[in-house]
Amino acid sequence: MSERDYPDEPAEAFEAPPVVFEDKEGRAIEIRPYEGTDEETEALVEMYGAFDPADRAQGIPPGKEDRIRTWLSNILDEECLNVVAWDGETAAGHATLVPDGDAYELAIFVLQAYQRAGIGRRLMYALLGYGREEGIEKVWLTVERWNRPAVNLYHETGFETSDAESFELEMTIRLQ
Repeated sequence: MSERDYPDEPAEAFEAPPVVFEDKEGRAIEIRPYEGTDEETEALVEMYGAFDPADRAQGIPPGKEDRIRTWLSNILDEECLNVVAWDGETAAGHATLVPDGDAYELAIFVLQAYQRAGIGRRLMYALLGYGREEGIEKVWLTVERWNRPAVNLYHETGFETSDAESFELEMTIRLQ
């Protein structure tokens, strides 16, 4: 774990889940915490199985079902915080906070058919609101520097660049 710089002041308040909204395509989306049911897990396996290989970054999500299940068993652990965006029974997106020392690493995924509809932003805000409710103080993430839409979203959310030494940017936010 590297030493990371975090902002001195906490970010704005974020609405904690459950959150219900209409996306830019007119779909009713509900974001709620992952509760650990078999139905939720299977919906996530299906979502990640449908991911376009071009949208996989840093080796995640994995591509094969057995690797997806192993990966999910790690990030759906009770020490992690997870929220899922639902379009009815379909998992449209998933975001997680994974413990890493005194902070949490954020990862967010939105299925291709649901991208550019405002779901990623709302999913991230709900996860950060949930994290704040659960007492999480510091969150970090990495993003490929060429992914301008994601970098812009993270900056708009309140993340600050803490390390720009490689092809990835490391960004941090303070919740408490």
